[in-house]
Amino acid sequence: MGRLTRDPDVRYSQGEGTISNARYTLAVDRNVSRNAGDDQPTADFISCVAFGRTAEFVEKYLKKGTKIAVEGRIQTGSYTNKDGQRVYTTDVIVDRHEFCESRGASSEGAGGAYEAPVSGGADPGSDFMNIPEGIDEALPFK
Repeated sequence: MGRLTRDPDVRYSQGEGTISNARYTLAVDRNVSRNAGDDQPTADFISCVAFGRTAEFVEKYLKKGTKIAVEGRIQTGSYTNKDGQRVYTTDVIVDRHEFCESRGASSEGAGGAYEAPVSGGADPGSDFMNIPEGIDEALPFK
């Protein structure tokens, strides 16, 4: 669980079977600091990649500052850069996203990070339905 460090980079493959992919980085807070006695919060920066419909979701709903939880698998790899050096990579291949704060909290704390449609029902083509503001007070649990 963390916040996007910048807007996602979404690309589409060329050719017949066009596939979208989205890359973004999550800043994940650590519970402890790196230096003993240091009260400054620290974070790890996790590289994430999503493909297909998951990438389309990223493009539509995620922006810099959005707080999300991701579910997926770790994938490692390597390549040789233009200087001939071997570069090793570690990415989370994301299968699922989940929002970790309300739309209001996200827009206040992150400069309008979540901009979901406000139509009367569910957004066509979306797996989410719109929930009316103030519904929290009507629920018997929190």
